[in-house]
Amino acid sequence: MTADPAAARSTGPSTGPSADPVSGPVSGPTGTARPYTTPIRTADWHTGGEPFRIVPEPPPVLTGPGLTVAERRTVAIADAGAQWTRALLCGEPRGHADMYGAFLVPPDDAGAHLGALFWHKDGFSTACGHGTIALGAWAVATGLVAAPPDGTTDVVIDVPSGRVTAAVRTAGGRVADVTFVNVPGHVHARGVEVATSYGSLTVDIAFGGAMYAVLPVDRLGPGPRVRPGDVTALIAAGREIRDALNAVRAAEHPDDDRLSGVYGTVFTEEAAAPVELADGTRRLHHRNVTVFADGQVDRSPCGSGTAARVALLADAGELRPGDELRHESVVGSVFRARIERTATVHGRPAVVPAVTGTAYATGTGRFTVDPDDTLVPGFVLR
Repeated sequence: MTADPAAARSTGPSTGPSADPVSGPVSGPTGTARPYTTPIRTADWHTGGEPFRIVPEPPPVLTGPGLTVAERRTVAIADAGAQWTRALLCGEPRGHADMYGAFLVPPDDAGAHLGALFWHKDGFSTACGHGTIALGAWAVATGLVAAPPDGTTDVVIDVPSGRVTAAVRTAGGRVADVTFVNVPGHVHARGVEVATSYGSLTVDIAFGGAMYAVLPVDRLGPGPRVRPGDVTALIAAGREIRDALNAVRAAEHPDDDRLSGVYGTVFTEEAAAPVELADGTRRLHHRNVTVFADGQVDRSPCGSGTAARVALLADAGELRPGDELRHESVVGSVFRARIERTATVHGRPAVVPAVTGTAYATGTGRFTVDPDDTLVPGFVLR
């Protein structure tokens, strides 16, 4: 890896293979050719501390014509080559258990600038708010989407859960922040009882691009709180809650089964009392840690998890149009969220959330595979 943000800004999108040669054939453990015999180039960013590895040149099987991004996700899940490449870039020694990234793919139509297939150590997710923020910043910083030195520019991105917009604000020729307008979020279920080693817990389930189980952390008892030293305990509890809910199919999406299932568990706590502002609006300040996939911890406040949280708070009347939620992560980074507009989806009330955060380039990558390396595509220790 090279820490060169300037190089990251020069990395443009492409659908062809890398032109950098690597000597010798590369064979997989089954004797079939590995997906890449050339280095894989990446642009690495972080949003609120959460990593995001952008792969402008994805496996070719993901770039063919005539497919939606949601359909490309289905292809990626089924394709051994796409899974191998994901595991190579995400797992050790090139990544780690909490690595996150995306393959850039063609959008559904000309109405979007790009498409994205989000991935992590366990597979391909349906949505990613912190990744959407990073992609918006990257698209403007690289010049893929032209932006004025001062102003706001929309970057439209197709993701498996739908079309999202990253509004990139520039100041003095640099990206200042990014607000992503998500797909409509809604409350899926309230007061769901789940049996755990902490006893019977009551959780709410909401959709914010993916399904999340949400509960105050103090329901776990006097032990774990939203702080770095309790992350190990929260991972175990988050997995337990997710698995128990999915075992009884508690989070079935009303329209698209590909979006079904609890993706993450959000543990929340109030960081400060609500503040009443002079204009009649309120500012809420909550802290959270999101445990997603199979025990990954979001270092950011979690974009799609924040969107689910907005849906729950709006449904309870705690977050009204014009109010702001300051959503703080386990490492202290903050997203600001609000209700963009109300909506109705699947016959139920919903809200379209807008979530603001920042993303920064951390380096560029040129990942290679030595033909004699036996530890490929890699491994994950947790």
